[in-house]
Amino acid sequence: MSTTHTATDVAALARAIEARDAESITARYAADATLTLLDRDHPPSSPQVLTGRDQIGDYYRDICGRNIDHQVRDAVSTATGLAFTQHCRYPDGGRVVCTTVATVHDGLIVSQTGVQVWD
Repeated sequence: MSTTHTATDVAALARAIEARDAESITARYAADATLTLLDRDHPPSSPQVLTGRDQIGDYYRDICGRNIDHQVRDAVSTATGLAFTQHCRYPDGGRVVCTTVATVHDGLIVSQTGVQVWD
């Protein structure tokens, strides 16, 4: 028995993030994926956990619907994972940086953890 892994196209994911294309981002998640977010409102003891493509899609539609400039940097991927930093800037100059690590199976994100910090 052999296992085939398909690498996620992290460059295409980065383009979708930078273009604020929520549907293209969401399509890169498995149907039962989880996205765990840690930030000032969701510390490690109480993270925000989104489960399933529908919840994850709602999150990205909200984020992508905001007037925020997104830049993906330091992106790396393998057949079983990916990681990148995302640098965001609001029109008022406020900044957010998110570092994310994800597990990938058959080219789709199955679990992801993101840590976000603000100015």
